[in-house]
Amino acid sequence: MTDMSIAPPDLGEFHDTDVAVVGCGPVGALLAVLLGQHGHRVTLVDKWPEPYAQPRAVTFDHEIARILAILGIDSDNDPSIEYHDELYYWRNAEGQTLLEVDWRSVAASGWRTRYWFSQPELEKRLSTVASTLPTVTLRRGWLATDLVQDDHSALLAGVDSTGAVERIRAKYVVGADGANSFVRQALDLEFADHGFFFDWLILDVIPHAELDLGPAHWQLCDPARPTTIVPGGPGRRRWEYMVLPGESAEELASEISAWRLLERWGVTSANAVLERAAVYRFQARWAESWRNRRGLIAGDAAHLMPPFAGEGMCAGLRDAVALAWRLDMVLSGTAGDGLLDSYATERKGHVRHYIDFSMQLGQIICIADPVEAEARDRRMIAELTESRAEPVDTDIASLGPGLWHAGTPHAGELSVQGIVEASGHRGRFDEVAGRGWILLGRHSSPIAHLTAAQRGSWSRIGGRSFHIGSAETDPDVIDVDGTYARWFDEIGGEFVILRPDFYVAATAADPVELRESLNHLFSGMHLTAIDDSSVVVH
Repeated sequence: MTDMSIAPPDLGEFHDTDVAVVGCGPVGALLAVLLGQHGHRVTLVDKWPEPYAQPRAVTFDHEIARILAILGIDSDNDPSIEYHDELYYWRNAEGQTLLEVDWRSVAASGWRTRYWFSQPELEKRLSTVASTLPTVTLRRGWLATDLVQDDHSALLAGVDSTGAVERIRAKYVVGADGANSFVRQALDLEFADHGFFFDWLILDVIPHAELDLGPAHWQLCDPARPTTIVPGGPGRRRWEYMVLPGESAEELASEISAWRLLERWGVTSANAVLERAAVYRFQARWAESWRNRRGLIAGDAAHLMPPFAGEGMCAGLRDAVALAWRLDMVLSGTAGDGLLDSYATERKGHVRHYIDFSMQLGQIICIADPVEAEARDRRMIAELTESRAEPVDTDIASLGPGLWHAGTPHAGELSVQGIVEASGHRGRFDEVAGRGWILLGRHSSPIAHLTAAQRGSWSRIGGRSFHIGSAETDPDVIDVDGTYARWFDEIGGEFVILRPDFYVAATAADPVELRESLNHLFSGMHLTAIDDSSVVVH
């Protein structure tokens, strides 16, 4: 492995590409698309000559639906995506309900809590979008073998599909190349193991016709065989079975064993196709650092989590969005690359929350001891009885420390999204008002309260400002369904600053707090110096 502290002589300042992305799964492809949409040159490489055709991830949440909408993918109406107006049930071996999770509602961010899809279909969609962008180049069958860097460049070496050695000089290299990431190892980034190991058999099935399988998504907490039953996207179903102590994973994954396990549910080779049978080790790991100078990591290269919260791929796509807007600001010359440091601190804090949460769920689900399971069942049934009024809400995480103003209400959290109207268009806020750096004011346009220097800096980062309210107040954006009025009441404030990834950068009760928060954020952006003296330079 190359010593990253030793750079090759004189890489120079010429770059073949702005960003080289290693790994063309959903995370790498999304990052390439988001950068390409801003005109940056991206070379996307993947060691496999063809896309992997087997299912893997099958679910995403409301935040990912919001992200996919950037690309024109409407998760509510797309034929390759489905949702179910049902709760997510946990039941014991006797069929008693232990837990009800709300997977049927529309989340505060404006999309449904949970969706189901086929990963190969999503990857195909992302690759199609990437192919329409003239500054994005996709190289399949390209195996990365070496990575070195200096103060100006990162040089990625690899072998192409013909066996020829090729080098790509980039301003930045991003490893979205999975759990065994070459880039992470080349950057010498530690991948900490947190001691959670369970092997599970994954069975993906395509029924010939619709089968009556009970709830759309539920967890069987049976110590004899903990089992998960969920959709696998339109026309597909998935079963996940825990491999019990002493069992052979290889034997359990055999076709004979798979059909035997499915027989209980009335699923046979006569009424369904077994698309995949594979044993996966569910793990909890994350990298302590996600950056080494001009090299960064994202997705499974940076973190692994058990699938019990359905957040593994979601976390990776959040990485891509969080990294894309930062790289855009750096590559466009607006910000110095110190801005990239907040990517890791924010995302690591966020993803650790979901890893911990997934481990907690797994420790409840993966109980194979009957006595321990009986005690669990008694406790959970009692808790469910006490809280029967409402199902458990979806878990919500906040960002780790970074480019947001801690101490202001709701900062570091995903923003709400309601139905609005502006310039004759009605719909979700993101599609009507757009995304980026946005100031929202409840009773006035926030831009009017900024200093001249702040207005200059705000304009420089492409920021926009809206007065949002009821139609009677003659706002820039009409709050059609009252979502934002309720949100401002909850915040107890007058102003909100939104980031390009939909997270709240700060809230403010008055113009003084608004100006203070903006100064705090401008400082964290590492804005580059320009000759215009009207712009605040940090």
